Amino acid sequence: MPPNDWCCLEQTALWKAPRMIDAFAKDYLHSDLRDIRATMLGKLDGLTEYDVRRPLTATGTNLLGLVKHLSIYEAWYFGSVFGRPAPEELTNRGDEPGADMWAAADESVDDIVGRYRKACEHADATISELAIDAPGHVPWWPRPDVMLFNVMVHRLTETNRHAGHADILREQLDSANGVNAAGHDEVDWTGRCRRIEEAARRAAG
Repeated sequence: MPPNDWCCLEQTALWKAPRMIDAFAKDYLHSDLRDIRATMLGKLDGLTEYDVRRPLTATGTNLLGLVKHLSIYEAWYFGSVFGRPAPEELTNRGDEPGADMWAAADESVDDIVGRYRKACEHADATISELAIDAPGHVPWWPRPDVMLFNVMVHRLTETNRHAGHADILREQLDSANGVNAAGHDEVDWTGRCRRIEEAARRAAG
């Protein structure tokens, strides 16, 4: 092959490589985001209306409230940040501070789960239609000019963080732990907790 042809091939490879990496990164992040969203919704399965809503920490953290919170911010970050505003009912946090973290009595589980699914559909459309380096603007961030990549990482990080909260909340309700809830009865949790407590007391002197 003539030298000029090798040069053209090398230039083509250099041009294609960043785009292949961009496509891989976007698909990878998007797949992980879809998985952790499903995990969040799975934490509600099999629970009563009361249990999905009841506050289980001193600050009122509850399972349905976490899903409500995620739905609002999913719609915001993949909406107006990229000039693609979601419907107002998906982004409304309410007038009271912290109202996005719990469900009012007239908000059903189906309402909030449905809102989350719609927010995720809106987000998925944004992710699919924009390049990973598409520009966005988050006015409340210290460095407000962002790319889709930044927002995808942020949303994946926050959703994983709240999934960790949901793990602990669900475990308090019925001992279902993590993704291995089906096998949790095979472990002597009482004995394990006793050994952990003993170790903690001995370490404390």
